[in-house]
Amino acid sequence: MFVLGGAAAIHYSLIGLALSHYDARAHLVVSRRVFDSIVPGWQQIGAVWLPLPHLLDMFPVQIDVLYRTGAFAILISVASIALAAWAAARLIHRTTGSSAGGSTAAALILANPNLLYLQSTPMTEPLLFGTTMLAVMLVAEWIDRDAPGWPHAAGLAVTAACMTRYEAWPITAAIVGLGLIALLRRSVPPMTALRAAARLCVYPAVAVMLFVLNSRWTTGEWVVSAGFFVAENEARGQGWLAWRQVRIGVYQLSGWMLIWPAYLSAVLIAIAFVRSRARASLVIVLALAASAVLPWYAYFNGHPLRVRYSLPLVFASAVLCGIGIGLLPRRVRIFAAAVLVVGVLVHDSPLDRHAPMVLEAQRDNANRLGREAVTAYLRAHFNPSGDDVIFVSMGSLAHYIHDLSAYGYQVHNFLHEGNGDLWVVALAGGPHGLAKWVLVEEEAEGGDALYQRSLHHPEFLRGYQRVADGGGVALYCDTTQ
Repeated sequence: MFVLGGAAAIHYSLIGLALSHYDARAHLVVSRRVFDSIVPGWQQIGAVWLPLPHLLDMFPVQIDVLYRTGAFAILISVASIALAAWAAARLIHRTTGSSAGGSTAAALILANPNLLYLQSTPMTEPLLFGTTMLAVMLVAEWIDRDAPGWPHAAGLAVTAACMTRYEAWPITAAIVGLGLIALLRRSVPPMTALRAAARLCVYPAVAVMLFVLNSRWTTGEWVVSAGFFVAENEARGQGWLAWRQVRIGVYQLSGWMLIWPAYLSAVLIAIAFVRSRARASLVIVLALAASAVLPWYAYFNGHPLRVRYSLPLVFASAVLCGIGIGLLPRRVRIFAAAVLVVGVLVHDSPLDRHAPMVLEAQRDNANRLGREAVTAYLRAHFNPSGDDVIFVSMGSLAHYIHDLSAYGYQVHNFLHEGNGDLWVVALAGGPHGLAKWVLVEEEAEGGDALYQRSLHHPEFLRGYQRVADGGGVALYCDTTQ
């Protein structure tokens, strides 16, 4: 699995798609800025994205080649998918005795061009898949021992998942709930089962508490919940339409050949739960479907459609199908697995460059080309080795900051949100005296914080001259210096 995933990662790097997604580059910048910043330090981890991916990558990305290529972060992604496949195979083989089921789950993950592409990038979803699948496997093993003592291994896996992506939060809640149900099915006394569930809850509770406290310390808010997007989705306030959008995304990413067998597998898991106490822990795998809560909530609040948000459900479907194969009668497992894998391969080529996730990752390409005019002006007039800095919203233009690294620009050349009071002062009173240059995103998501500030306060950029623009970005220079 690791070798095949690595080969796919090399393929996408060679054709220039590994860093196509703007978030892929932005994640690298967040990791880099912990040390490479006007104000370096732990506060640079931020309070919007969860911290584990950036903590894992923060030392390697200080090496320029790893920062510019994302090689180490991509290695984490490849290893995470391999970990997920191993955990699924171990769970399936231990509970069903089937090697075919585990092999099927791994094959379905690699056969899906969207999953295969994402594990070839520095995106954080692969780490989510690895940590959540490991958590499911370890919690199931703990429950099959009737949950003795504190679940340290399972708890740490759950903690890692909860510090990776927000989808893990509803998944964790479902793991705890389904784990309690599985313990009761195994005839564990109710109070004993409740105490076990409470012990498991401690680990994610601590993780979430630490993240919330960090958010308070760095931003002044317990949870940063605004300013990410313009609410333009027609599903805003309409729960059923938001759910339909999630469902459509899953079908676009996988097709019916994976989805309907996953439904059938869920039914087989429910039957196994009813018929066999020994297999009761298999029900915990259904917790992976709780990842649907996050995209549904986002669309319900007006977030623009992103097909990527449905990808955790595709991963869940692949794992469910593997378990379904393992629960079939032994004599039909190989045949059913072959039909399923071949059907999925016929529907999509694993390296399909027109897969929805690959296309969505290239949404910024046109703007990337347009920004070349801004880059050319900067290269001609701004020396990254000098004392001048560029005022910019990293929340909107982190991907462009990464693009500029190819020309010697470092993160400490930019004054951004992570710089605490300097950012607050520059945004409130204007960047005069703090930054000679200002980069403004004027189009994406309705424009960034600097653009909005300049609209409502014309004096904000007074004395600055617009010297270049392109790709939705405008560059201003302080003419008074």
